Amino acid sequence: MNRNHRTSKARWRRWLLPAVSCLLVLSLTAGEAAAALADDIIRKAPQNTPKVEGLVLSPDDALPRVTARSAVVMEARTGRVLYERNMNERRFPASTTKIMTLIIALERGNLDDVVTVSAHAAGTEGSTIWLAPGDKITLRELLYGMMLHSGNDATVAVAEHIAGSVDAFARLMTAKAKELGATDTHFVNANGLPDDAHYTTAHDMALIASYGYSLPGFEEIVSTKEITFPWVKDETHRLRNENQMLWLYEGGNGVKTGYTEAAGRCLVSAAKRDGIQLVAVVLDSNWMWNDSILLLDYGFRQIDTVTVVKAGTKVGSCAVSGSGTRRIEAQAAESIVLPVVDGKSGYTQEVSLLKAVKAPIQAGDTVGTLHVYYEGKEVAATDLVAAASAQRRSFFLTVWHGLRQLLGM
Repeated sequence: MNRNHRTSKARWRRWLLPAVSCLLVLSLTAGEAAAALADDIIRKAPQNTPKVEGLVLSPDDALPRVTARSAVVMEARTGRVLYERNMNERRFPASTTKIMTLIIALERGNLDDVVTVSAHAAGTEGSTIWLAPGDKITLRELLYGMMLHSGNDATVAVAEHIAGSVDAFARLMTAKAKELGATDTHFVNANGLPDDAHYTTAHDMALIASYGYSLPGFEEIVSTKEITFPWVKDETHRLRNENQMLWLYEGGNGVKTGYTEAAGRCLVSAAKRDGIQLVAVVLDSNWMWNDSILLLDYGFRQIDTVTVVKAGTKVGSCAVSGSGTRRIEAQAAESIVLPVVDGKSGYTQEVSLLKAVKAPIQAGDTVGTLHVYYEGKEVAATDLVAAASAQRRSFFLTVWHGLRQLLGM
């Protein structure tokens, strides 16, 4: 086996620094265990600025204990960067590549499709979920195997099923990255095995992962801790997520680990608290769990929320035809709460209302949409609904209204 790649078991031993602590907290509740393990990781990690060969920190670096050569923490909905270190330096992404593989599969694939595993896919090097040629597994289940256990074999099977070949699938990945603004990213495979032409940046990976949370099914897959499938070639038939942040961090809900000798330890992590979704990325990190905890903690400290739109707020009116009511007010159906940094929101609103509606109209009927933008990007929206009802006029009143208009009354 190429020494640049590790089996999932070897990667597990290397990544799971606080293994003994894991055993000590098994008897605790999930929340207590996560808190205890996170505290233990912080305690064991360097308490002062670590000495990382070749790493030069800026004097004003807000997180000098972070050991990653490239790092960023981003608010997912707006793309606001809350902290960064060398976030635009090109680096190898290792298996964090699979985040984009998942995105393409969710957008272009049918999750209920049955995929026949090719000999080429089954023979893929690196981490594996032990697929065999001819195995027939649904696309949905392969995606779980790909994201929880980092199965390179599953990744190739997915790519071949959707695009016909890994090369064609990688072109779709790169095109999607450019569409999302990840312009310093180029993919040549679907799993992250090393290649000089396969690269990204911390900022680009944060953009890609943030986009993922807007897709149905993405969060469900990347936040799953364990799942059982009958085809898993293990007596438990269980896949366990390699992303320990799901246990370590309150609100942890994704996303993907990665490691090769060329890339170093990589982790794209995520957490959601009080409606705020953060994404943190560390590339080539010595202490990736600790680094990610420090990044997410810092991000949540920097951010607050503001009610941009309150449910029931009147934002305009529509003309009504066929009713004694000439106009009807429109109001926001739901509140929109969004993050702010340093008390500055930067949000703009756009109201799209029907010019006229025809009676009868019931209170709560949709008559438009309110859009909220941040730096030109739509980040939220809510329906605008009729604030009151408008009944249709009777035949007699309709005739009388017509006569009055005709006679100028």
